[in-house]
Amino acid sequence: MKAIKLWFYKTLFLSLILLSSGSIAGIEYQDKADRKQQEALSADGPYLFDLPEGKTRFIAVNPQGQRIDTVYAKRPQKWSFEVTDHQGNYPFKVTLHPIKRPTWQSKKPQKIVVLSDPHGRLDCMVSVLQGNGVINHRLKWSFGKNHLVIIGDIFDRGKDVTAILWLCYQLEQEAESAGGRVSFLLGNHEALVLSGDLRYCKEKYLLLAEKSQLPYPTFFGQNTELGRWLVTRNTIEVMGDLLFVHAGLGEKFYQLRPEISTVNLTISNALNKSKKERNACSELTAFLYGSEGPLWYRGLVRRDDKYHPAESETLKGILTHYGVNQLFVGHTIFKEVSSFYDGKVIGVNVDNEENKEEKRSRGVLIEKGRLYVIGDHGKLDQGLLVNGVALQN
Repeated sequence: MKAIKLWFYKTLFLSLILLSSGSIAGIEYQDKADRKQQEALSADGPYLFDLPEGKTRFIAVNPQGQRIDTVYAKRPQKWSFEVTDHQGNYPFKVTLHPIKRPTWQSKKPQKIVVLSDPHGRLDCMVSVLQGNGVINHRLKWSFGKNHLVIIGDIFDRGKDVTAILWLCYQLEQEAESAGGRVSFLLGNHEALVLSGDLRYCKEKYLLLAEKSQLPYPTFFGQNTELGRWLVTRNTIEVMGDLLFVHAGLGEKFYQLRPEISTVNLTISNALNKSKKERNACSELTAFLYGSEGPLWYRGLVRRDDKYHPAESETLKGILTHYGVNQLFVGHTIFKEVSSFYDGKVIGVNVDNEENKEEKRSRGVLIEKGRLYVIGDHGKLDQGLLVNGVALQN
């Protein structure tokens, strides 16, 4: 009798272990099915690779989930193609254009719309741009001689990373033709993906890379159109008395006080390198890509000791040294667009999907020197940050 009881309890114990590990009741098979479903391809690309003898490899996924992989013997002149989101929505036309590094310093136009961290959500980006008159119903530039700033992090989390890259690429040319400007600044997620750190990358991109027999970071290498464009993006830009950077600038940055042009070139020169290679480039490169560099530093908007928060005098020194009065950052997410240091620092990053649904703040509009909070349908009731109503602190 004791032997039977012992056998019963052992069997029960083993069954519980197997059940918790998903090895019975079909759980293991369900997990595999879920993974397979998650790994399905969806509309993406195109990715354009330069090949020897002037050839171009064209890789894309159409809205039906079919991979296209074609080699053109010669790249067409004034090459144009259509881009959509992962479901085939929001179509727009892209025409290839010459790539050059934008100036890091410019005058302040009448209007600047500032957004941050779109993270592969084209629907959210289109909504706020259309709702504030930056683009029209065909996703064409309609902001005249004004300026759009996106403070980093197109990569990771969402399914429309490539579509947003192409939209910024196209709007840049359209804005320039109209006398305006688009600035997409590099963020930490651009640095992560291009160094081979794919922990936040959606499976659809890794599956496409696998089927194309290429590592995913090579889709943005220096022999690709998007790679050449990305490596010429700035990390810091100044417009009049406003400075824009993805994460922030702190005490260590102030001690170094590097030239902004040097920061931009140093980041760009190591963008396609691994973390180890970046650290070996120079002390400045290692610092700029580190936790207290402009791609990662949170100490302007977080007061926890681990973030090495900046003292007011440090911020004052940074603003004075670079000849600006306000600093705009993304990177650290808040429920609403937020202000710090009596309005000297503006945190623009919010949960774009949630804030769109809840009709909360999505970015800021700087108009004739005054600052407004904007949602998906223009200015919100919060109104002005400076010379009026204060933002969330």
